[in-house]
Amino acid sequence: MNKTLVILAAGIGSRFGGGIKQLEPVDDHGHIIIDYSIHDAIAAGFNKIVFIIRHDIEKDFREAIGTRIEKVCESHKVEVAYAFQELSDIPDFAGKEKTAGRTKPWGTGHAVLACDGLLDSPFCVINADDYYGKEGFVKAAQFLDKEEYGLVGYVLKNTLSDNGGVTRGICTVKNGKLVGIKETKNIIKTDAGAEADGCAIDTESLVSMNFWCYPQGFMDVLKKGFPAFLENLSDPMKDEYLLPIIADGMLKEGVAFTMLSSHDRWFGVTYKEDKPAVVNSFRKLIADGV
Repeated sequence: MNKTLVILAAGIGSRFGGGIKQLEPVDDHGHIIIDYSIHDAIAAGFNKIVFIIRHDIEKDFREAIGTRIEKVCESHKVEVAYAFQELSDIPDFAGKEKTAGRTKPWGTGHAVLACDGLLDSPFCVINADDYYGKEGFVKAAQFLDKEEYGLVGYVLKNTLSDNGGVTRGICTVKNGKLVGIKETKNIIKTDAGAEADGCAIDTESLVSMNFWCYPQGFMDVLKKGFPAFLENLSDPMKDEYLLPIIADGMLKEGVAFTMLSSHDRWFGVTYKEDKPAVVNSFRKLIADGV
């Protein structure tokens, strides 16, 4: 079965106000986090990569990332495609004039909609600037064979920063199925484990890092849901069509999402100060032969 990895890259390089060309390598060979994710995905059995970017960053993206990765994928007979998320790519709807002047992207659900026509198999969605570890890709690739909905969850303690608070979607799981996701902000490490706004949080909890598994039919859900989302905007300048919110709505309608747990450490640069620790983590993975 064909398996596609969709990578949310429209905002890559913008976390600290820099561009794609300013992305710093995480190893001594000039690789960035996305290189490692694609390496692990190919090893797990994914045979198509779709980058979601914007037209205005296409040239820089191809120069800094795309061309290099296309060569790697070609050597493994893995197809590479590009989708483009654009703020203006929305249907007509009542109240559309109220969104004039909006600068905020329409969210991760809208980004995946940009892949319409490019997806001919079950697929996973990940963030471009997060490293998820091999276990998640192996479990996700195997799960896609079922053509069902799923989420790869990570143990909270493996996703925290030493340099400040983080926002995580804490998952409620029952009998291996996702029951709900609660977005929790400003989770910080403590001597006892972790807390948010003074309330202790179980560091063994599974959290969402936006690693979703979808059957091909999910595109129909997005096509139906996005116009309805637009018709019910509460803040035309800020509301977003987000994958976790879409999943929550589907859960309430009785759609099952299987929870796939990974015990790998998640790496990401939430703060500039995280960079040295991320680099050291990749060096250790390489030294350990992982």
